[in-house]
Amino acid sequence: MGSRMNMIIGCLIVVVALVLNGASAATVTSTGDYKVGDSLGWDVPPNTSYYSDWASTQTFFLGDKFFFNWTGTHNLAGVSKADYDNCTKVSSYIGSPVTFTPPSAGSYYFICTVNDHCERGQKLALTISTPNFTTVSESPAEPPISSASSLTVGALFAVLSTAAISFQTYMI
Repeated sequence: MGSRMNMIIGCLIVVVALVLNGASAATVTSTGDYKVGDSLGWDVPPNTSYYSDWASTQTFFLGDKFFFNWTGTHNLAGVSKADYDNCTKVSSYIGSPVTFTPPSAGSYYFICTVNDHCERGQKLALTISTPNFTTVSESPAEPPISSASSLTVGALFAVLSTAAISFQTYMI
């Protein structure tokens, strides 16, 4: 009977460890993949603020990937802020498709140098942030309850209840 009890306790410890590991994994920020311009892609937009509006609805982090894809006569040039602001034509550019993964946090500027495409709004400014990881000492006293943590607590309760019922069955 003692070996059954040890086996049940051992299984319970493994299950609790797996559940808690799943809970901590849920709090890790993952990288994102972005299709620049969503369904429009990299094209002359319907208005000059299209790409800045698109970028303003996102928060970008190191490790994110940006996919520039287009058909037709376009290109992609990484430029300085001044060249971005003035739609300055530069001699270096890239053909489609392009995947850009920022090497560091900061601002990155892209334009299309074909005809007046940049002036018509085919330009993008990206601000890349460093992920904000918090350590245990920096965490708030009472973290907010999320559906993931509620699910984890519920799953843990179900496992413990099942183990307790199984233990009682073996004792009888």
